[in-house]
Amino acid sequence: MTYKQYEAEVKKHLTPQRFFHSQCVAEASEQLAMRYGADEEKARTAGILHDIMKDTPKEEQLKILQEFGIILSESDRRNPKLWHSLSGAAYCEHVLGVSDEEILSAIACHTSGKKDMTLLDKVLFVADYISEDRNYPGVKEMRKLAKQSLEDAMIEGIAFTVQEKIEQRLLLGSGSIDAYNDAVLTLQEKETGKED
Repeated sequence: MTYKQYEAEVKKHLTPQRFFHSQCVAEASEQLAMRYGADEEKARTAGILHDIMKDTPKEEQLKILQEFGIILSESDRRNPKLWHSLSGAAYCEHVLGVSDEEILSAIACHTSGKKDMTLLDKVLFVADYISEDRNYPGVKEMRKLAKQSLEDAMIEGIAFTVQEKIEQRLLLGSGSIDAYNDAVLTLQEKETGKED
């Protein structure tokens, strides 16, 4: 499928507001890919597809996960806000025929992150925080951090999300902790490399 065909497919699944968000994330992903050396076309495609299941009822998302053999961890099962990324990746692969593993991985982990994220995973993860339509407190700082490094932006974004979840006494996705730790270690290694 072409990008325009993916975009038309996404539009069928989402509210106008969520569709606009997906367009903004696609643009932000492409810009970050250009800045950090990721594949721009893959970044744009992952961006437009990332929330394809976001407005789909939870029961349908669970059916998609079960149908395609995706086993949720206990914390993920109890955290329905994470389902759309996994059900979205499954839908893109099995229904839309997306075969690119990098794109599917980025979609699957764009909400919580995961251990050993690829460059494209990080690009989409950060783009979702900084897209043009976002207006939460601190988004301007996030956009500045994204220009410094993907890891700086990831750390800030995950810290913001984790704090919010802790205040609401919600479960944390284990992928968020792994992604946070990896980003911190990457930055520490870069600092150590500068000192040598």
